[in-house]
Amino acid sequence: MRVTTSLLLGASVASASIFDNQKILNGQQSVLNKVAEVKAEVKSTTSSWTKPLHKLEEQLKSLTVEAQAVWDEVAMMFPDAMNKVTFLSTPKPHTRKHDSEWDHIVKGADIQSVWIDNANGEKEREIDGKLENYSMRVKKVDPSALGVDKVKQYSGYLDDEEEDKHLFYWFFESRNDPKNDPVVLWLNGGPGCSSLTGLFFELGPSFVNKKVGLDYNPFAWNSNASVIFLDQPVNVGYSYSGSSVSNTVAAGKDVYALLTLFFKQFPEYAKQDFHISGESYAGHYIPVFANEIMSHKNRNINLKSLLIGNGLTDGLTQYAYYRPMACGGGGYPAVLDSSACQSMDNALPRCQSLIQNCYDSESVFSCVPASIYCNNAMMGPYQRTGQNVYDIRSKCADDSNLCYTELGWIDSYLNKPEVMKALGAEVSKYDSCNFDINRNFLFAGDWMKPYHRLVPGLLEKMPVLIYAWLGNEAWTLALEWPGQKSFNKAALKNLTLADDGKTPIGMVRSSGNLTFLALHGGGHMIPHDQPQASLDMFNRSRLSSRSRHPFRLKARSPSRDAVNDMAQSTWIMSRRVLSCLREAIWNSSGSRCAACKAQPRSTIMTFTIVSHWLSDIIYKVATADQSMPSAITYKV
Repeated sequence: MRVTTSLLLGASVASASIFDNQKILNGQQSVLNKVAEVKAEVKSTTSSWTKPLHKLEEQLKSLTVEAQAVWDEVAMMFPDAMNKVTFLSTPKPHTRKHDSEWDHIVKGADIQSVWIDNANGEKEREIDGKLENYSMRVKKVDPSALGVDKVKQYSGYLDDEEEDKHLFYWFFESRNDPKNDPVVLWLNGGPGCSSLTGLFFELGPSFVNKKVGLDYNPFAWNSNASVIFLDQPVNVGYSYSGSSVSNTVAAGKDVYALLTLFFKQFPEYAKQDFHISGESYAGHYIPVFANEIMSHKNRNINLKSLLIGNGLTDGLTQYAYYRPMACGGGGYPAVLDSSACQSMDNALPRCQSLIQNCYDSESVFSCVPASIYCNNAMMGPYQRTGQNVYDIRSKCADDSNLCYTELGWIDSYLNKPEVMKALGAEVSKYDSCNFDINRNFLFAGDWMKPYHRLVPGLLEKMPVLIYAWLGNEAWTLALEWPGQKSFNKAALKNLTLADDGKTPIGMVRSSGNLTFLALHGGGHMIPHDQPQASLDMFNRSRLSSRSRHPFRLKARSPSRDAVNDMAQSTWIMSRRVLSCLREAIWNSSGSRCAACKAQPRSTIMTFTIVSHWLSDIIYKVATADQSMPSAITYKV
């Protein structure tokens, strides 16, 4: 069976170093002491630093006995990780350019000053939102200066003058038909990693090569869409600030302002369909950002759909699937021994209990312990193997660059003086990831927040595509929304390239506005691992605003259809048994699966292995693929 191969179910690129970089709180008093120390350090700086610290200090004083006990419990279990904490990210050295060096400057205050008469004859703002403190600076990027692509490009900064925040963006026009092609915002995760990683490593117009030069990408997402790459939150990539952002909701306000000002400056792109796509921690960002956009009645953002790749969206459901993915239950041989797998089994109930506490209260004092415990207990065993945390098939090739040597090449390219000058970058140095930001989000309790609860409301308004594997499939099935029953009844269908209708690229389940897609051979960063298939996926999904069935299969011969139906039925049976197996054996919740309780474990295991193997053989015969699978591939 072709399967996705990422262990990570949403913990972002920053999580590759989470155990080296994570700093944990150790009890109420130690946290209060730390807050006092930090306040003393920044007392001479702007109030934007001290306001959040004062708020945190006041909240800590009301910490309940139960919450303090949980913190102390986690501190005892992971003492080495809990000796220090950081609350603020270090400001980036930067030099702001004079306004005369920019081609355009758009003022949010000017937009806010425009009033119109509504249908009832009442005065209202033409565009909603608190935009007075925002402005956007725009630079026309000469395509010949860098050679990334020949298309029209803009770069610049969104500025929040009051909070001293400056977000960098880079826009590429569509190679095809920019007057009619949609616009997409791309977001990498972290939290705290630059979206220029996505540009030069995954889906942008060019890749950076070993010689720190550029190679053309024929499968770039701007083949049929204009793309905005955004470095957010602040102090990520080329972005900078004297302040700090530590939660997804605050970041959403900035993104709404950026898009509003961008489409005001460039109305030629505002009429097209707009989509938001991203991966990893963008499983948090995208529901919140979309909800922020849709909360404004009068807007100039034509949001039509959302795409989330291997995102962290519903931790309560997703964290149960680190164990099967690492222990042979995800279609790839186990990379952990039985004792490590057993330790993850043992830790899961407590992990889920802590996450449930976070979901119930959404308090930093419940959510932080959940993040610390679950990341160490459920992700730690795999990370200690030395395998690539983004692709279970390989070892970590470069510890200093998130397991990928190419990311070091990208850093070198983006730190070239001529590149920074051409883009108008104002920081002294580009860094792909900022681990201070990662910690800030974690210690604000943002990591385990139940942002998936926003998805049902968004599904009422637009299509949502989730592409990944076990954990993401699980949360789409668990999601409570009006179309849940129909979605869960929908079969996973084989998906082929739209160009030829023959080449298998994955499996898809779709009903109503929700689609789940598993691309064969895709790790955490699917556009990097499967560039052609991911572009095919994106091109289909961007049509979803015009078609209810963008992933409908092309017709095949009756004989092939019959064979594939056999494979489909066998595969679905094995998936159902696997689901029961995970609940009844791994998750110790057999009461929810009477069918599995009636079967011996050995019977379930044998059936699962054989059915996976047979269904893949049938599928390969049907598609004339002569590479037969080995049963050992599917050991559980």
